[in-house]
Amino acid sequence: MTPFTRRPVALAATAAAALAVTLSQTPAQADNERGGPRTVDVRLIGINDLHGNIEPPTGSSGRVTLSDGTTVNAGGAAYNATHIKNLRSEVKNSIVVGQGDLIGASPIVSALFHDEPTVEVLNRVGMDTTAAGNHEFDEGYQELLRMQRGGCHPADGCQFRERYEGADFPILGANVTLARGGAPALPPFWVEYRDGMPIGFIGMPLKDVPILVDPNGIKDLRFGDEIAAANRYADLLNWLGVKSIVLLVHQGDNTAGGGPDDCKTVAGGPGRAIAEKVSPKIDAVFSGHSHQQYNCVVTDPAGNPRPFIEGLAFGRELSVVDLKIDRRTRDVIRSETRATNKVVTQDVKPDRKVQDIIDLAKEKSGPIANKRVGTIAGDLLRAAAPSGEFALGNLIADSQLAATTGNGAVAALMNPGGVRADLTFASSPAGEGDGVVTYGEAFTVQPFGNILQTVTLTGAQLKAALEQQWQVVNGTPRTIVLQPSAGLTYSWSASAPIGSKVSGIAINGTPVDPAASYRITINSFLQGGGDGFSAFTAGTEVTGGGIDLDALIAYFGAHPNVAPPALDRITTTP
Repeated sequence: MTPFTRRPVALAATAAAALAVTLSQTPAQADNERGGPRTVDVRLIGINDLHGNIEPPTGSSGRVTLSDGTTVNAGGAAYNATHIKNLRSEVKNSIVVGQGDLIGASPIVSALFHDEPTVEVLNRVGMDTTAAGNHEFDEGYQELLRMQRGGCHPADGCQFRERYEGADFPILGANVTLARGGAPALPPFWVEYRDGMPIGFIGMPLKDVPILVDPNGIKDLRFGDEIAAANRYADLLNWLGVKSIVLLVHQGDNTAGGGPDDCKTVAGGPGRAIAEKVSPKIDAVFSGHSHQQYNCVVTDPAGNPRPFIEGLAFGRELSVVDLKIDRRTRDVIRSETRATNKVVTQDVKPDRKVQDIIDLAKEKSGPIANKRVGTIAGDLLRAAAPSGEFALGNLIADSQLAATTGNGAVAALMNPGGVRADLTFASSPAGEGDGVVTYGEAFTVQPFGNILQTVTLTGAQLKAALEQQWQVVNGTPRTIVLQPSAGLTYSWSASAPIGSKVSGIAINGTPVDPAASYRITINSFLQGGGDGFSAFTAGTEVTGGGIDLDALIAYFGAHPNVAPPALDRITTTP
């Protein structure tokens, strides 16, 4: 593996690439002169959207649906490590890569320590390089640099170990630049060499990061077009003599079902568009972000096939692509490429050293994670009604309204993407009994630590914000239904054009007056325009509140045996 100094700058990556090419020439030529093998087999093992799930995920998040419709339990870092070890043992030249969101939006066992346990696990399994995803920026650019370089957290210090050593692998961002000057903010690419053959990896998050994370943490950054960045660095790698090139991109597609190796991606997806349009110099595309499973072959602009693959989130699958590289040309023989999504089954012996890391994180987080914070009378789920509202989202909005009535709030709205897991009635992981909610479970639902903000909006501005639930992003329609607190009701029409879908907005039964002012609570992510809700940035008289998680816990404390709220706050019309 090419030496890595943890300096996230383009020059380091470029120097590494040049070094790798130089070092690769002599061994390759020597083999040819001896009449050695004319090809080199290289196995790529990819993981995407781990989200700090070092423990086996539970419920539907811990199962994989196979092609025949049956399911199998999967995931867990200790099992993942064993599968990676087994896959490596089959092919001498193996490289472990990531497609982003390996950290961020994590369960408490990792998030309590700012995902340092997850990075330690990834170091242990031999991660070679990864793309940054949007969640790598959840705590801002400076925190991402700390995750890369090491050092104690500026506010919380080092709580997991006495020292945090950083990632032993470069975190790539080919389309991420500094707002001032335009220099690369992260290494754009990385080069590994195997048996004298250089293999280049271009990595990047999706260009929509600014609407997916708190804007305040990335105000010094710009996120560019994925295809343009991939092509730019593919040309540079090719000029450096690196002919085998792989794209790691944190953007993917939704699917119409299917198993690990089916290709049922929904037409018009942004992931496939990237996979089909990037430079023919790129030999394989590993994707992420959509939390779906697919194994496709697409045609590049020169008419040649290449794999386009993504594995399920939370460590349930490993995307494996086997390449055969011609020693003479140093390029991938496309017709010999093989790809599969390997299910991380739990029928193998868990890796002991990785399990030790997990056990330490559980031991240190346990007193907090296992604390009882409330009880529920039934499952609080994220499964949405046709209107787009869901029980857990409504409950969270209720808790945020309750926490901010002192700010004059009359309603609250919660973004659905901030609700990360279900709350189920069955016995908690801590064994507290049916209906008990622990701090760790509540944290898993709301891990971001957003600040509640109460803002003054006119009725017209509130309607404008609700209209932004229907958007067209880069030519692709998307719908993000905000979860309303009790008393905030409205209707939307499926057939009405975007911008004119919402009608009948009322608060506590009284129609909203476009000219009147209303105090509305949202979180800091939405208040900054996150998820494309720019209308919220027009809010005035901003009054800060507490942390969103604290509001939820306080609500549980004040309302024993919380029942799932009725899904009657939003209605639909044809």
